[in-house]
Amino acid sequence: MKTLYRKFIIATLMILGISILLSFLLTNWVYVTSTKGKIDSQNVMIAEEIANGLEHMHSSASTYKTYLNSMSKLGYQLYIVNETGDGEFFGQPFKRTELPEEAEKVLTDQKVYHGMESFAGKFLMMGHFSNDLKNTVGVPFTMENQNYGLFLRPNNNLIFSDIHMIFAWFFVAIAVVSIIGVIVFAKHLIKPISKLTEATKEITRENFNFPLNIERKDEIGQLAESFSRMQKQLQHNDEARKSFINNVSHDFQSPLMNIQGYAELLQTQQLSDEEHFEYVQIIDQESKRLSNLTKQLLLLTSLDQGSYPMQLSEVRLDEQIKETIRRHQWRLEEKEIEVSYKLAPVTFKGDPELLVNIWDNLLTNAIKYNSHGGSILISLSQTPSEIKVVVKDTGIGISAHTIDQIFDRFYRVDSARKKDGTGLGLSIVKQIIELHNGDIQAESQAGQGTSFTITFFREKQR
Repeated sequence: MKTLYRKFIIATLMILGISILLSFLLTNWVYVTSTKGKIDSQNVMIAEEIANGLEHMHSSASTYKTYLNSMSKLGYQLYIVNETGDGEFFGQPFKRTELPEEAEKVLTDQKVYHGMESFAGKFLMMGHFSNDLKNTVGVPFTMENQNYGLFLRPNNNLIFSDIHMIFAWFFVAIAVVSIIGVIVFAKHLIKPISKLTEATKEITRENFNFPLNIERKDEIGQLAESFSRMQKQLQHNDEARKSFINNVSHDFQSPLMNIQGYAELLQTQQLSDEEHFEYVQIIDQESKRLSNLTKQLLLLTSLDQGSYPMQLSEVRLDEQIKETIRRHQWRLEEKEIEVSYKLAPVTFKGDPELLVNIWDNLLTNAIKYNSHGGSILISLSQTPSEIKVVVKDTGIGISAHTIDQIFDRFYRVDSARKKDGTGLGLSIVKQIIELHNGDIQAESQAGQGTSFTITFFREKQR
C-alpha cells in the first residue's frame, strides 16, 4: 500500500515532469511560429554583409581566407562553394556536409537559402543546434567574375558561453532544491496525520487519553483541534454510557430485590392479614416503579434514536395543562398545596402525548418536592414569535452548584430526591422540548422553590 508521503512525492514529481513537458512544447511552439524565422533572417543579414565584404575585396585568395577565418572566430561556421562544387570550410567543420537541392539554387538561380527556417530537427527547437550543413543560411556572391555560395550558421560551441552555463546550473540547482524542499515539506505535512492515525487506533481500543501534541495554525491544526474535542466528547460519552448502565442496573436491581424478598416472605412465613396486605402493597408499588422506569427508558431510547413516531396536530396547551392539574388533584389536596394558574388560550402544533409528558413530569416534581401547604404557580402566554410556559413552586429548591445537572440522566440532587423517582423525568422533558424546537431553563434557590421556564419558538416549528 502506498503511503500518503510517497503519493505526495510521486504527485509532485509528476507535476514537475508535466510542467517541464508542457513548457517544452510551449517553447517549441513559440520557437517554430515566431523565433525560428527571426533567427533565419538575422543570419541571412550577417551572411549578406560577409558576402558583400568579399565582393568588394580586391586582393589575393589568402586575403579573403584570412577575412573568413576572422569571421569564424567571431562565432560562425562558414562554407564557401563555387560553381564546380568545390567547397571549403572556415571555423568548426559540419558533421553533415550534404547540401540539399534547394541550397544548390544559391549558385544556379542566385536565390537565398533559408535552411535554418526550413530545417526540421528531431526534437523541434533542439534542431536549432544541429551541426548540419542543411541547417544554415546561404547567400550568393561574385568574386573575380565567378559565382560563389556562402553558407553560414552560428557556432554551437560559442553559443554556450559562461553566462549560459551559469544559468544552466542555476536552473539545475533550483530543481534539486525544490525537490528536496518538497520531500522535507511532505514529511512535515504527513507527521501530524500519522499522529492522528495513531490516535484513531487508540480510540478504537477505548483509549481516549492519547496525547496529540499538534500545535499548528493551518487546516491540519484545525483538524487536530477538532479531533481533540471529539476525543473529549467520546470520553465523556463513554463515561456517561458506563454511568447509564450502572444506574439502570441499580434502579432495576433495587425494586426486583424488594419484590423477590417480600414474595419469599409471603411464601415462607405465617403472616397476619395486616402484614400480608403491607407486603402485597410493597410488591405492587415496586412493580409499578419498575414498570414506570421501563416505560421511561423506552421513551428515552426512542427519542435518542429519532425513532419515536411523532404525531403532530393542533394542541390547546391551556386545556392540556388544566387536565393535568385535574389528574393530580388528589395529591394536591393530600399535601394541601394551592395551585394558581394564568393560562392564555394557546394553540400549538406538536405531539399531544409527548407534550402531556412535559406537564405531568413538571407538576409531579412540583408536588413531590413542595412543602406541606405550599403553592404552585403556572402561567402560559404567547407572542407572535414564541410561546412561554412557567411552572413555579415553593418547595425545597435546588442549590446553585447542582442546578446545571438536573437535566442529566439518572441525576438526583440529594437524598430527599432519591427515595423515589428514576432521575429520568427532566431528561425526557428536555428532549421532548428540544424535539419541538424549544428550550427549557431552570432557576432555583435552596429552600425557596424552583421555577422552570419553557419557550417554544413559532418560526422554528416544523
